[in-house]
Amino acid sequence: MVSTAGVADSPEAGLPTRVIALVDAGDFRAAQQQIDAAIAAADTGVDTLTALEFQRERMRRIRLDFPLTEAEAKRKLRERIPDLRDDEFDAWKQADQLEHVVIDGQPYYFNRSISNLFRLSPQAAARLPKPVVRNDGPMEQANAYHDEALRQARDTGKTSVAPRRVRVTQSIIVNADAVPAGETVRAWIPYPRALPDQQEGIAFVASQPARHTIAPESTMQRTVYLEKPAQAGQPTEFSITYELTVFGQVHRIDPDKVVAVGNRPDLAPYLGERPPHIVFTDDMRRFSREVVGDETNPYRIARKLYAAVDRTPWAGAREYSTLSNISDYALHAGHADCGQQTLLLMTLLRLNGIPARWQSGMVYSDGDYDNLHDWGWLYLAPYGWVPMDVTTGQFKDAKDPGIEWFYLGGLDAYRIAFNDDYGTELVPAKRHFRSETVDSQRGEVEWSGGNLYFDQWDYRFEAKVLP
Repeated sequence: MVSTAGVADSPEAGLPTRVIALVDAGDFRAAQQQIDAAIAAADTGVDTLTALEFQRERMRRIRLDFPLTEAEAKRKLRERIPDLRDDEFDAWKQADQLEHVVIDGQPYYFNRSISNLFRLSPQAAARLPKPVVRNDGPMEQANAYHDEALRQARDTGKTSVAPRRVRVTQSIIVNADAVPAGETVRAWIPYPRALPDQQEGIAFVASQPARHTIAPESTMQRTVYLEKPAQAGQPTEFSITYELTVFGQVHRIDPDKVVAVGNRPDLAPYLGERPPHIVFTDDMRRFSREVVGDETNPYRIARKLYAAVDRTPWAGAREYSTLSNISDYALHAGHADCGQQTLLLMTLLRLNGIPARWQSGMVYSDGDYDNLHDWGWLYLAPYGWVPMDVTTGQFKDAKDPGIEWFYLGGLDAYRIAFNDDYGTELVPAKRHFRSETVDSQRGEVEWSGGNLYFDQWDYRFEAKVLP
């Protein structure tokens, strides 16, 4: 098992922090020099070496996410806008609508910066010969399912409503010859926990290979573990199939009944900072004050914060393992994806004395849409834990407030939760660094020679709603 726990207690505690700051600043040469010097020193502690080795890996991953030089980025953008002007490019760059990092003095552009630009800039979208076609999920617009769930909640008084039974097959396909022939490939495929009134009736159907290990129900990032020897010239494939019933959630909240949680030891873990991704920075405090104002009612504070984060445009995200503080990134980047928005909202809620926790998994549909997705839960007394999905956000055109604010206190049944926390250990534990250090949706793969990163394998997720 590889862990960075205990680094802060080592004699070299400040060194990883300094190297992280250098990597964040794009000074890769200086970061590498400090890493090399520490590795060469005979007295560098194991925990410090582990932390520094991950920073070396983080630099490699950043380069994979940001492969485009400025000339290459312009060339790719001109494929979409043939008469692109340099001043337009420069303006979008200055506005951070063309995401880039400066590494050792040279700008490099995110591999999704061009497609993201047309989400972030109406001016750029207007320059396209044809309108942008977005691959948004069916639940991102109010629809008949939301009506069904809300109607059932009002008619019955229940909070778990409108269930769906679904069969899932999820696979990992490791590239041919990514691992030497005969070496054992180890894979972890995400698997749901039973959560009363949210997802129940989990039935494991089959796996390939047949031998498998399901992590205990208590595992907060639950998986099925499989292993298989690699064969020369052949991809190494793993898959699991299972069924479960997922319930929609509708918590009809009366703001006037909501009170502060007070001093509750059971809620304390969901109220504090949790570095590196939940930190009450000065900028976070300033943003919170601007949004919350003099409001004191916890639900109304939550609604203000939810609406503020919802205004952050969604865009395709860089890998989470490359970010040293995700909530801070989401606050400043001008865009964020679901997990980044969720961590930002969790940080702001906790800062205001409202307990908040993580959940994530996959969303699916009655058709062929599926995607990775992250959301969360907040605690509102006297209602208890209620869900929030700030990325799906507010349905501003809805006439019914129950539909408008459906995802502040509600969820649809077209999602499977794999994770009830972020950044926790897998069972069995990995021996090498994780590809995804925060979330767990695609899976993880390694062999005795090291971790297999996302460029060395692919995944498939197939969900079928059953009659």
